[in-house]
Amino acid sequence: MKRQRGFLANGTDPASAYQPYDQPPPGRTARNHDTARRVALTICTIADVAAGLLGLWIVLHLLDANQGNPFVEFVHGTADWLSGWAQDIFTMDTEGLRVVLNYGLPAVIYLLIGRGIAARLNRA
Repeated sequence: MKRQRGFLANGTDPASAYQPYDQPPPGRTARNHDTARRVALTICTIADVAAGLLGLWIVLHLLDANQGNPFVEFVHGTADWLSGWAQDIFTMDTEGLRVVLNYGLPAVIYLLIGRGIAARLNRA
């Protein structure tokens, strides 16, 4: 049989253990697979945006941004809301280190949880 790019002429994979990437896993319809991938991408995007806003606030605080600016106020308010559950976990004398830890920890946790859920949905 004639081979093309690792597949036999009839389009099947010669090694039964391997599955082409464009097909859903066994036991899953193509529509369910696409839906799970979209949901995983949405969750990952939300987690990335949340972590990005927290990181942006850390940078703005460390660069001593103007607290009266509406954009800085928005980022600060959003970061406070996103990290409300982790406020004052660390109480350092150094203000910069306290902000990095109190806002950085939620950012890392959001990334880990968001990416973990997305990976699980893509695998299932």
